[in-house]
Amino acid sequence: MGLEIKVPAVGESITEVTLSQWLKKDGDYVEMDENLAELESDKATFELPAEKAGILKIVAQEGDTLEIGAVVCIIEEGEGTAQTKAEEQPAAKVEESTAQATETPKAAGDEEREENYAAGTPSPAAAKLLKEKGIDPSTIKGTGKDGRITKEDALKAEQKAVEVKSAASSTGAKTEAASTTKSIAGSRDERREKMTSLRKTIAKRLVTVKNETAMLTTFNEVDMKPIMDLRAKYKDKFKDKYGVGLGFMSFFTKAVTTALAEWPAVNARIEDNEIVYSHFADVSIAVSAPKGLVVPVIRNAESMTLDEIEKAVRDLALKARDNKLTIEEMTGGTFTITNGGVFGSMMSTPIINAPQSAILGMHNIVERPVAIHGEVVIRPMMYVALSYDHRIVDGRESVSFLVRVKELLEDPARLLLGI
Repeated sequence: MGLEIKVPAVGESITEVTLSQWLKKDGDYVEMDENLAELESDKATFELPAEKAGILKIVAQEGDTLEIGAVVCIIEEGEGTAQTKAEEQPAAKVEESTAQATETPKAAGDEEREENYAAGTPSPAAAKLLKEKGIDPSTIKGTGKDGRITKEDALKAEQKAVEVKSAASSTGAKTEAASTTKSIAGSRDERREKMTSLRKTIAKRLVTVKNETAMLTTFNEVDMKPIMDLRAKYKDKFKDKYGVGLGFMSFFTKAVTTALAEWPAVNARIEDNEIVYSHFADVSIAVSAPKGLVVPVIRNAESMTLDEIEKAVRDLALKARDNKLTIEEMTGGTFTITNGGVFGSMMSTPIINAPQSAILGMHNIVERPVAIHGEVVIRPMMYVALSYDHRIVDGRESVSFLVRVKELLEDPARLLLGI
């Protein structure tokens, strides 16, 4: 009896997973600890390793939803001979099927030709009628003596020719109409694809947030020139010293953590009939991964420096791209930042990442004319949006929070001085 490989327990709240992809084929010889398949929960993707060496026997198929503890595959004793046999057997069946398909039309064709050439000679009356109607006598099987074609045979052949011609005309008209309709409508192809566990969870959570929170959004704009000038001046030295680039996310994260300390309701959440205020800032960073949106968390971001934040963002983004994020890395955030500007978004209303009470949306930077000290100048401007749960956060707190973020970004020296 082989060893059953089952779905492992991956988290307290996870009861089922989806088998997204087999990394090995049925009948393959696998080594111990070699990854066999990718399993996807509603929070993360992880790999299923082999618990011993042997021949892989697949039980579950790609796309199946499996409960925790369900059998995914069996590993049997062996050295890989099963795979060779499995490959040879289908090949033999294909050759046999091909041979049969080649022989069958040939036999049918021979019989058809024999029937065509079995026709007799037409009578004078039948010959005249067939000549007038342009019907080939060899296509008619005579009913007269010795297979002779009678006048009645010729009349039946004429009637049959008329019916065939009428049917062909009708089919041609339908084909032409269908062709015309198709050319007008264009391609009508469709593709159906089963929703992944991650996509189903995203859909469910977003609808829940829209239905169960009093969500509002407030907007402001930020002059990005001070930060852009600072980056241009120090980005090379920053990278040489810390080994990571100086991006916008570290400035926004520092500004957010400073503002959260001043307006704690924006960093709170509702649990039952209580409001829970967090005295730390675990900032969730929304990242677009190959299989959907994920939100890994930077823990205690309020105590981190710019370079530490940049390294954390880089590491989490790489893990998201490679589907290597763990469940622990995506749970427990207190506030979220999402950057739609990398895709060209000018303005949007981000949806709260429940159970958090607020989310900050960054957008693209566009040079626009603005009035500064009574003069119109061109500045790189960014719209920012704060969506918040009005059950916890009042209008004064939300607007004041966003104004504070704007002040810190437009004067980045304050981030370093803490003022």
